[in-house]
Amino acid sequence: MNAVPAAWIGPRGVAALAGLAVGAGLVATVVAWPVVVTAAAIVALAAFAADAAALAVGLEFERAAPPPLMLARSAAFTYTITNRAPIALRFAIAEAPIERLQIDPELARGWVPARARTTARVDVVPRQRGRSATGIAFAWFESPLGLVRRRVRFGRIEPLRIRPDLSALERGGDLAQRSRLIDAGLRRVRQRGGGSEFESLREYAAGDPYRSIDWKATARRTKVMVAQYEVERSQQIVIALDAGRLMTPRLGDRRKLDYAVSAGLGLAAMAQTAADRVGLHAFAGSTLAAIAPRAGASHAAALNDALSELDPRFEESDYERAALELRQRYRKRSLIVVFTDLFDPVASGTVLASLALLVPRHLVLVVLMNDAAIGDARAREPVRVADAYRAAVATTLTLERERAVVLLRSRGVGVVDVPARDLTLALLDAYVDIKTRALL
Repeated sequence: MNAVPAAWIGPRGVAALAGLAVGAGLVATVVAWPVVVTAAAIVALAAFAADAAALAVGLEFERAAPPPLMLARSAAFTYTITNRAPIALRFAIAEAPIERLQIDPELARGWVPARARTTARVDVVPRQRGRSATGIAFAWFESPLGLVRRRVRFGRIEPLRIRPDLSALERGGDLAQRSRLIDAGLRRVRQRGGGSEFESLREYAAGDPYRSIDWKATARRTKVMVAQYEVERSQQIVIALDAGRLMTPRLGDRRKLDYAVSAGLGLAAMAQTAADRVGLHAFAGSTLAAIAPRAGASHAAALNDALSELDPRFEESDYERAALELRQRYRKRSLIVVFTDLFDPVASGTVLASLALLVPRHLVLVVLMNDAAIGDARAREPVRVADAYRAAVATTLTLERERAVVLLRSRGVGVVDVPARDLTLALLDAYVDIKTRALL
């Protein structure tokens, strides 16, 4: 964008005028002040006019298309600056505030040689998932003399989309490796005769388990017959995501819900490689999103879109309503992965009572995340009264949480309870364990 706006006096210009005024004041003690003022004004006008003329050609600023943005991962806006003037010019660039982004307050500064081109960047860090848009960028440029500075606005409003952070998958190795573990586990189950889908009948052989005898077939054929079952390869996974009050606090640089979304998408990617169908049920006081379990690339993209734009709400989640909807919607046995938190006795009791509605028909896995600050408060030796108070509160919360986890497991609910940074990989390992043991 080529713009030659009105010239402004730069910081060096202000300093030069101040120095000229002081010099004129000293000279005025021996020379008539009208003569001094006139001479000073002529010198200043000539110098500023010459410097402004040197900037007449100006600089062209262009902002590249925004890069792909992922939550809490550093990125940068890049700019191309073209100088068509016969002298080198100095510049600085600043971005206007952008919703959901933290922008480096330091200006992008530099020099562009005469009749040359250079690039610059402004660092940004996405602070929240979802949609946003770029604003107008601002820049100034000046000559080496720096008396005059020209200011320009450039760029256009462009949509931004901040995706969840899936870097844990990159750090945790290839999903295909975990998929091979699942396949190996299923083969072992087939060899043991386990599974959920009927395959065939055969005569009883020594060593066959008593429970595998098909008594109806035995009565018809007058021989002891054994039913063989094939492990069902494609099963249903439902990501049940609490997006209410308990998921709003921040753990470090992101909210609890952000960790849950990243782990949920990691599970969906893993399930796709294992040929499982994945659905979504996000809820707070009411249902926020519901996507039926399917497979395929387009379905994976739909899940990514829905979860990328899911924000937590400052309201109590209705667990009973969510459990009833899940039970009514999913008649077939499914793995229901519930992302929530157990932070107080009231919430814990509500979650326990609601999940009891699902356990008879489905395999339920509750996914929690530890707050490292609570563990730190317990581990730190108290020095002041406030430290002792924090340690006591942290101990109480930890005991309540441990009690709730024990109750969940005693009622047949699986639990993943790890630090937030380890959530994705711990969930994938739990899923591999469920598949290899044919628990679903």
